[in-house]
Amino acid sequence: ERVVRFWFALRDLAREQLAEFDRIVAELVTDRDALTPVSRDELLAKMATGEAVLVDVRPEPEFRAGHIPGALSLPVERIEERVASLPADREVIAYCRGPYCVLSVDAVEALRARGICQVFSLRGGTAALDRVAATQARV
Repeated sequence: ERVVRFWFALRDLAREQLAEFDRIVAELVTDRDALTPVSRDELLAKMATGEAVLVDVRPEPEFRAGHIPGALSLPVERIEERVASLPADREVIAYCRGPYCVLSVDAVEALRARGICQVFSLRGGTAALDRVAATQARV
């Protein structure tokens, strides 16, 4: 928990102090391969209808420590060996640590390179975790 608080404090400090931070993030995440992220509301709708499968692309210890309910663990480093286990008839939505983490972007690119075309990244990553869990609890 202290590490997570430290990470958020460091992220907030960087956001406040670096004038180019947003530009760098845009280049690394937003503009990469014209990826269109999926919002929390879109995720909930797609999961409710069974239209999409949610994959957590963080390392397995992070998945075990906490993940969005209903998500499958598919660490980026294991995509090659596990890609065949993904359902072919549904969209794949990948998420990682947060808005400045590029694991989900890397996963989207890796899955597309392996022929999975309907794959997207969840906007906000695990930052959306509590909001998604809270919304599912009310449903």
